[in-house]
Amino acid sequence: MLCAFHKPYGVLSQFTPEPGSRWRTLAEFGLPKGIYALGRLDADSEGLLLLSDEPGLNSQLLDPQHAHRREYWAQVEGQPDATALARLERGGIALDAYRTLPCRARRLAPAPAIGPRTPPIRFRKQVPDAWIALELIEGKNRQVRRMTAAVGHPTLRLIRVRIGAFALAELAAGHWRKLSADERAAVFA
Repeated sequence: MLCAFHKPYGVLSQFTPEPGSRWRTLAEFGLPKGIYALGRLDADSEGLLLLSDEPGLNSQLLDPQHAHRREYWAQVEGQPDATALARLERGGIALDAYRTLPCRARRLAPAPAIGPRTPPIRFRKQVPDAWIALELIEGKNRQVRRMTAAVGHPTLRLIRVRIGAFALAELAAGHWRKLSADERAAVFA
């Protein structure tokens, strides 16, 4: 079974709570028993999270050697110019001892119509923001946030909107559903 879940802000990508954590878990959303998250989204990130009870899917989806694309929309501080976007695309941004692989980066203009987050992102009157799309084939710890910060545009809000050719679309935050055969094929496209 393969399920899509629209993970809201403030939810861990796991079923067991962390001792002393303020974050909620997947156990609160009535997901089928015996499934696990394929990959992770940080508690402060939102969007498409796949869950399954099938062994081996994690490797098939997440290992960079399979070049399986994932698209994120990031609301960032400032207005990234062509140089900043090119630097993101080129890859080679140092994340500790690791250098990022090349990716696709583009400005989302106009900004996507996304409802407000609870709690709201920080707002600074003197600092504009912009939305960018990043398409990656890897997923290191807090990678998108670290990449945008490295080019001078810290991430304010982060939403994973697509895995393979399967898009989050109209699935509301906090809701999940089992994928059809065609949707499953789109995930692996």
